[in-house]
Amino acid sequence: MINKIRTTLADAVSGIQDGSTVMIGGFGLAGMPVELIDALLEQGARDLTLVSNNAGNGETGVAALLKHGRVRKVICSFPRQTDSYVFDALYRAGKVELELVPQGTLAERMRAAGAGIGGFFTPTAYGTQLAQGKETREIDGKHYVFEKALRADYALIKALRGDRWGNLVYRKSARNFTPVMASAAACTIAQIQELVPLGALDPESIVTPSIFVQRMVELHTSPELA
Repeated sequence: MINKIRTTLADAVSGIQDGSTVMIGGFGLAGMPVELIDALLEQGARDLTLVSNNAGNGETGVAALLKHGRVRKVICSFPRQTDSYVFDALYRAGKVELELVPQGTLAERMRAAGAGIGGFFTPTAYGTQLAQGKETREIDGKHYVFEKALRADYALIKALRGDRWGNLVYRKSARNFTPVMASAAACTIAQIQELVPLGALDPESIVTPSIFVQRMVELHTSPELA
């Protein structure tokens, strides 16, 4: 019987090794799997490369991993916000690396990985520092930059509902980058607000199919936070 539910957060994040590349869903705090991040912090993996939209808020979630020295590199679109002071201090001190990726390019690099595509050409960032060292090409009179697909060892994501096979649906904008991250990681770990019986999810409403999910843990949080 296929059952991807893990009984504890610790079990869900077990086996994540030092040096892993970990994608973390969320747009700011919307859809961020804070409980899974806290479990990863407790688990102790170090020297991580994090892939996320931003580099943390305050001292929770992604920022907590940074504050405790667990992160070697951050790949993101928005590293600096009014409350991203943890990353800012570490970066200025040379204690963490940054790979800055335009937001649309970030999403497409992950989508490409999930689709089995090695990379793609985009006009975004042509002629800027972000294009240095990358292949460029002129196509129909327009200049493009080649961007490689972005894969990860693990993805930590958050969903509203899921069944034991791993089919997932999301709540509104909490969906954000989560579906492409789930497809781009070798092992996707999802925290869900509600576990439902098989067949309870309308197939037309399933955003992330079970093939992209390896582990789940049910957390009874408020629907507004899912």
